[in-house]
Amino acid sequence: MTARILSIGTALPDTRVEQSTLRDLFAAQPGFDRKSQRLVGAAFDAAAIDTRHVVLPQLAGRAADGLGVRDGDTLLMPPTGARNDEYRRTAPALFAEASRAALAGSGYEADAVTHVVTVSCTGMFAPGPDYHLVRDLGLSPTVERYHLGFIGCAAAIPALRLAARIVGADPAAVVLVACAELCSLHWQTSSHPDQIVAASVFADGAGAAVVASGDSSHDGLDLDDFATHVTDEGEKDMAWTVGDSGFEMTLTPEVPRIIGREISAIAADVVGELDRVDAWAVHPGGRSILDRVENALGLDATALAPSRDVLRRHGNMSSATLLFILRDLLADAARVDGDRIAALAFGPGLTVEAAKVTVRRAAA
Repeated sequence: MTARILSIGTALPDTRVEQSTLRDLFAAQPGFDRKSQRLVGAAFDAAAIDTRHVVLPQLAGRAADGLGVRDGDTLLMPPTGARNDEYRRTAPALFAEASRAALAGSGYEADAVTHVVTVSCTGMFAPGPDYHLVRDLGLSPTVERYHLGFIGCAAAIPALRLAARIVGADPAAVVLVACAELCSLHWQTSSHPDQIVAASVFADGAGAAVVASGDSSHDGLDLDDFATHVTDEGEKDMAWTVGDSGFEMTLTPEVPRIIGREISAIAADVVGELDRVDAWAVHPGGRSILDRVENALGLDATALAPSRDVLRRHGNMSSATLLFILRDLLADAARVDGDRIAALAFGPGLTVEAAKVTVRRAAA
């Protein structure tokens, strides 16, 4: 029995902020010389992002309780413990909101869920998000729980792969996959180019999917196959580590270049014949990554429109982002039964995760 995504739900923090507002705030930091300010302007303006959502209203100039990250136009550098406390305070609600939305469209009640798989790399605590979902959604106390942490932007695909494996072994299983990332908690007020690029793209959001055995009565996305590939280069070019003042992102200009050099061979290996792909769900790590993938694979200019649209409206929400793209593809009436989707995501390593997905429409 093929595992199928029956429904996808998403959730965003209440604070929506213009990219230009974040650009001007970041460029105004003490100690940024004219070169750094020009780099901030170039990075933020080239990101192809209009707006982002954040759990920190202060970033939009609004007064708020919780983590203090701003004194006038100066961004503060709270210690990691304080940032993680804010994650613990705000993340469970986003996990729950996205999960409730996914369940509402799945045809299943909360008490039908047999397994929970949670994903995040922007905070950690125990009992963790998986535990809180059981309590917040009223799931059975016997639900099996798994948490995938610190895998980064590519983590939604391993989570869906785990869900597919569970359903493959037990066709009666109903798996709730939930990803939530609060990247804004880890902004670094540094003029280092890596930190400027990271500040220009990352945002907050959550996505969830219900995965179960498919049947002809329900639209969905069949999870046909998965693959993973570690590139020969990139171990030091994309990294995510715990620092004293938040988690620290390394994201060098080599990342899109490595992807551009290697993605053709990887895609042919893990996706198969590219001309048989009807739609693409490519994680928008940034505009330059999408440009490199498009050029390397010789894709039509519209092929990555779903990825570019999510990036434009929401920024890079790390692991949750791919679920936003798959949600839009599932909701697209132009996608007909049997359409083949290739999903690609990139994580530290440099690791490429891939999934082959088929659109299924309910029988008339």
